[in-house]
Amino acid sequence: MSLISIILIIFFYISALVFISGLSYKLIQYWKTPAPLKIPIAPSSLDTKGVFLRYLREIFLFASLFKANKWTWLFGWSFHLALVLLFFRHLVYFWPGDVPLILYKTEPLKYAAYPLVFGLLGLLGRRVFIDRVRYISAPSDYLMLLVFIFIASTGMIMTFANYHPNLLMVKNFASGLITFQWSELPGEIIFLLHIFPVFCLIAVFPISKLLHAPGIFFSPTYNQVDNARKKRHISDWTKKEDSL
Repeated sequence: MSLISIILIIFFYISALVFISGLSYKLIQYWKTPAPLKIPIAPSSLDTKGVFLRYLREIFLFASLFKANKWTWLFGWSFHLALVLLFFRHLVYFWPGDVPLILYKTEPLKYAAYPLVFGLLGLLGRRVFIDRVRYISAPSDYLMLLVFIFIASTGMIMTFANYHPNLLMVKNFASGLITFQWSELPGEIIFLLHIFPVFCLIAVFPISKLLHAPGIFFSPTYNQVDNARKKRHISDWTKKEDSL
């Protein structure tokens, strides 16, 4: 096995370890963070069912963003939807053993790369050209978008520009990472340029704004029922103090 294959295999497991441990730490931290006040964003739900339905609208439709800014909604929703579709498209490579027939039917999902790049370029342009957004943007915000654009661009080159790596080697390498049956990495430079920043994103996920994905479920502005006038809100940490 080549040195570059060994290095990337080790790097993947380091990234996965950082991802799992860091994400677990942050989720526990979110769970333990007290919410002493009722602060749901209006118009808010008056019961648990309403909170659940609101989450569905936010997660799948970005409802509040649609009301706030239609262009930002279009770019953001295109990017996130395409990202989910491409995730399922890539499962065929990481699936260990015999691949289910349904995953072979995900070939058309490769065209989701176009709305992915469209959304990313729109979000990047928003940070560059809109003064109020540029004012609050950190260097990491630009870097994250550029890394995503780079990953998407190299993937499109391999898919649509007739610069395919050895797909059997890709399958063996990717599935081998899951089953610990390591295989040689395809030697094409474009594939290396595509997969290395993916491993980097896995590693930085727990310390970046990408945490908004699981973080939305812990946001009191969304997960609280607006019943402050009917029921006294007592935070969990206050209950513990009263029992001492």
